[in-house]
Amino acid sequence: MRFDTKIAIAVREDLAPWQQLNVTAFLASGIAGTFGETMGKPYEDGSGHRYLELFRQPVLVYEGRPDALSAARERAVSRDLPTAIYTEEMFGTGHDEANRAVVLAVPASALRLAGLAATPGT
Repeated sequence: MRFDTKIAIAVREDLAPWQQLNVTAFLASGIAGTFGETMGKPYEDGSGHRYLELFRQPVLVYEGRPDALSAARERAVSRDLPTAIYTEEMFGTGHDEANRAVVLAVPASALRLAGLAATPGT
C-alpha cells in the first residue's frame, strides 16, 4: 500500500533510550493532536474488547546528531511543514506551561533539540 503522507520523527542519537522514547511519544502526540485525520479507526479484538485508534499512515523514526536535527528543523520550517519540537531543557520541567516557557526563552538558531517531528499534513 502506498501512502500520500508519512510522519517523520527524529531524535538525537546521544540520548538515553528512555529519553529517546519519551521524546518520540511527545512528538507523536503533537502530530496526532494537530491532525486528527492522521488517526485510523479504533481496534477491536475477537472477544469484543475495544482499543484506541492509531496513526493510519507510516511513522518513520530516525536518530541523528544535534546538527542534523537543527538542519532538519530549518528545512521543515522553510517548507512550512507542520513541525513539533522537543528541546533538551524540557527534560527538566514538570508541566506543559514550563515546557513552552523554556522553548520561548531561546531563539530558533540556539534551540538544543532532543527531537522533532514533521508531516506534510493531509
